[in-house]
Amino acid sequence: MLLIAIAFAAFCATLAGGLLALKLKDRLHLVLGFSAGAVIAVAFFDLLPEAIELGSRYHSPGTPTGWAAVGFLLYLILDRIQLVRSSSQRAALGAGSLSAHSLLDGVAIGLAFQASPAIGTVVAIAVLTHDFSDGINTMNMVLKNGGDRRQAMRWLYVDAIAPAVGVGSTFLFTLPPSDLGVVLALFAGFFLYIGASDLIPESYHAHPKFLTTAMTVLGAAVLYLTIALAGH
Repeated sequence: MLLIAIAFAAFCATLAGGLLALKLKDRLHLVLGFSAGAVIAVAFFDLLPEAIELGSRYHSPGTPTGWAAVGFLLYLILDRIQLVRSSSQRAALGAGSLSAHSLLDGVAIGLAFQASPAIGTVVAIAVLTHDFSDGINTMNMVLKNGGDRRQAMRWLYVDAIAPAVGVGSTFLFTLPPSDLGVVLALFAGFFLYIGASDLIPESYHAHPKFLTTAMTVLGAAVLYLTIALAGH
């Protein structure tokens, strides 16, 4: 029941982000800055430490960090693929890429809960903040590339459903303990790329640096405290 509730919350967060993008354009950089700090904090303070601890029985300490680097680079490749396409395809490819990322977010939640409820809860919080910004980016991606509001809403619904599909897919399989650490490290790399290469630059674009920096630090601090409390 908890995973179903989280999947529904992810749907609502993505939808809310997209709808807010139509109304509060001047304040979105603060939300994106907070989201950047949140997802980076989850990677450094939760996923990587848990990946190292879970994998210590099966791998050397360098293995999880290596897989985190692989995750970072894989996400980079996914992002760069759409840049080589023509401008007429950019809206669909961009929105489709964001939806694929949201699907992976849902898978991350499900697999994190397989590791432990505490890890799953922290990852779910980070994913919800990311899904909110994903909704914003999906809406902007379509509208800025010649799409109309109807097309933007259609892609927004696809992006909103994707995390729930990802969560649901993890009911169909269970990873052995020897692989959970590797997968958590892989998702840590994903989150680091999302925060450092996507959310932070987007939040800083044409906006005051002090406020966005403060929100990024605040996002990291809030998630650090959440992780610390969940660990007790």
